[in-house]
Amino acid sequence: MPTFQSANFGRVSAAYGGIFIISSLIWGFFVDKKRPDRYEVTGALIALVGVFVMFYTPR
Repeated sequence: MPTFQSANFGRVSAAYGGIFIISSLIWGFFVDKKRPDRYEVTGALIALVGVFVMFYTPR
């Protein structure tokens, strides 16, 4: 199905993945009462930086 989408679908899908990573850590912190360790936070920040690179790099 992704091959039938518009040209920006890959970036939107990747951004959703990055946001999903961040929101799952937030969910775990507030709902499950589990503090993310430094590696989880570092990985989430790397994913978020990737989202910003994909969306805001001039083309």
